[in-house]
Order: sequence, then structure tokens, then C-alpha cells
Amino acid sequence: MKIFKTLAVAALAAAPLLAAMPAQAAYPEQSIRWLVPYPAGGGSDFLARTIGNALGPITGQSIVIENKPGGNTSIAASETARAKPDGYTVLSADNGTLVFNPALYSKLSYDPAKDLAPVTLLGRFPMILVADPNSGLNSVDDVIQRARSDGNGLNFASAGAGSPHHLAMELFKYELKLDTMTHIPYKGAAPSLTDVAGGQVPVMMVDLAAGAGFIHGGKVKPLAVAHTERLPQLPDVPTFAELGYPSIVAAAHVGMVVPSATPKEVIDALNAKVVEALNEPKTHATLVEFGVQPVGNSPAEYAEMLKAETERWHALIKERGITLD
Repeated sequence: MKIFKTLAVAALAAAPLLAAMPAQAAYPEQSIRWLVPYPAGGGSDFLARTIGNALGPITGQSIVIENKPGGNTSIAASETARAKPDGYTVLSADNGTLVFNPALYSKLSYDPAKDLAPVTLLGRFPMILVADPNSGLNSVDDVIQRARSDGNGLNFASAGAGSPHHLAMELFKYELKLDTMTHIPYKGAAPSLTDVAGGQVPVMMVDLAAGAGFIHGGKVKPLAVAHTERLPQLPDVPTFAELGYPSIVAAAHVGMVVPSATPKEVIDALNAKVVEALNEPKTHATLVEFGVQPVGNSPAEYAEMLKAETERWHALIKERGITLD
């Protein structure tokens, strides 16, 4: 009886202390700052704003989209890496930010493996080989033959050096041994598409989100999709695999990351809310219509994908000797 009495007294003595301890606040309890490393109006910006519109009501907080272009995405990535690791600063990061840059630059202002933690893969932007409709290039075989037979080689455009569009064409060159093809980088998908449509450059890789207007308007001709299956928006365009080139698979992968020291429980809570927003029917349909393949996987699944993509693309970049220093 004396033991029980002692325990009861101890419990009563501890009660005021427990009552005085503040309950842990549920995440999030303030607005979330979402950095996008590209200008407003592009695919990554559209993706963030579309998901953000659904995420706000789910979290009960404001989602503030902030465009921070520059440095081949490194400016926004560095700012995110230095931010307080509390889940209130997040970054839209594509495979340029997380996969390509460490292999393309000898020095970076951030280390994606050490400074940034994956939350979820938001969506894929599969690449499409397109050509100037007046170039006489009406198939992938036409491009191959022109590149091999033309003494001056064959130029190709991209949305920028080191972009997923650029690396997709480097993969195409490597797999088909088309070393006569020369890269012409632009500052964005729109100006590069404009020059392909105008005949200044014959071909390029582009994602549907950026190229839909040009493709559906007949300004550029889609020749093949660098994806495992045909795109529902372009049912008549074959995949490279169907044409006998199964290794040509490329896409811009855009995910959400946070500072690496962010607690796991915060990352998990953020993941659950973002995935819920992504799967909201209206949000999902809007993204598909725009040309995005919504994903919304777990942090572990996203991390595993990034590891596999890093191994794959770093080998290609090293093999091709591609650098941006």
C-alpha cells in the first residue's frame, strides 16, 4: 500500500509540470514558401502553382510561390539548402538541379546529396523529338540519315545547356553514334522552339508542356516520344522503343525537396499533404491536360529514383565529356 501511495503522490506532483508543457504544434502552422528555380510561366512554375492552389486549403496555410531563376537552378537550390530546416521552405527541383549539375560543374554552391532531402516526385515531363516540318525530316530514320550523310553535320536546339532537353539529345546522339550533331543552346524552350519552327535549327527534344502549342499548331512535327509508352495526348506518335531504340528514355523529373536537416516527421507530414493535393481530381486532370504525368511517391521512393538516375546520367555525361565550367 505504501508503494501505491508513493506513486500516487509522485503522479500528482508531476501533473502541474505536464500541464505546463506546450503541446507540439501540428505541421504546418504558418505559410509555406515554395521556391521555383525558373521564371514564371514555364512548366515547373505551372506545376508548383497548380499543386499549390490545392495544397493551400489542405494545409489551411498560404502557399507562397517565389520564382528564383538563375545559375542553372543553383541560386534557388543554394537558398533552400541554407534555409531553416523546418518544412516552411521547399524547392521545386528537376533532374538538372539534383542529377545533372553535380556532373556538369566541377564546383557547385550546394550539394544535392548532402544539403537537400527528397519529399516527393511531383511529375514527369517526357521528352519528344520534334523537327521543323519544312526540313524534310519526317521520321527518326530521316534524322539519323541526315546526321550521318550531311558533311556539315546536323544542329539541334535545346532549352539550355545542361537542361533535360539537352541531355535527352545527348542520349540520342550517344545511342545512335551521331557525333556530327552539334548543340545550339537557347535561354528557354520557347525561343528554341521558335527557331526550330522557323527553320533556323532542324530538330530538338522538348516536353509536351512546353511544346504543345507548337505541336498541335503544326509549327513543329513530333517524330518520337522518349518514354516507355505513347503519350495519350499524342497517340499517333511512336515511342523510340517501338522504333527499335529502347534505351532512349528521357524526361524532366520535377520533385519537391527541403533542407536536409528537416525532421523526418515534418517531411512525412509534408509528403502526405502534397500527395493529397496532387491526387485531387481537378489538380490531377489539369496537370495531365498540360502535359505532365503526375506521380506523388514517398520520400524513400523518390530518393531511390534519384540514385538510379544519377548513376545513369553521370555515366553518360562522363562518357560524352560534357562540362559547363
